[in-house]
Amino acid sequence: MSITLKNVVVFVTDLAKAKTFYVDLLGLPVAGQSEMLIEFFPGVATTLGVSLALHEDSRSLVGRHTGITLKVEKIVALCETLKNGGVHFVEPLESSPWGKMAVVQDFDGNMIALVDR
Repeated sequence: MSITLKNVVVFVTDLAKAKTFYVDLLGLPVAGQSEMLIEFFPGVATTLGVSLALHEDSRSLVGRHTGITLKVEKIVALCETLKNGGVHFVEPLESSPWGKMAVVQDFDGNMIALVDR
């Protein structure tokens, strides 16, 4: 028996706003899209998805720390783009012994960490 991870999903209330954040501002490559879900990172075994929170259980998961960390090659430039796009920084871009890191919120308040290593 083989078990692999298919995707990790972040729940949102507005897919159009989520697309603005994740595609237009963050620059994630789209793997597929439906009326309820956008999947990112085409060509890889595990994708990241944003999905409409249609059920009561999923609505309680909107607007929280997701535990997701994205590795970003040009983190300083991306953080500037995000700031100019009105994205809220929970933790501003800072340098540490392990590299640069920032924590941002999508337009539903879901927190995503960005790191350069």
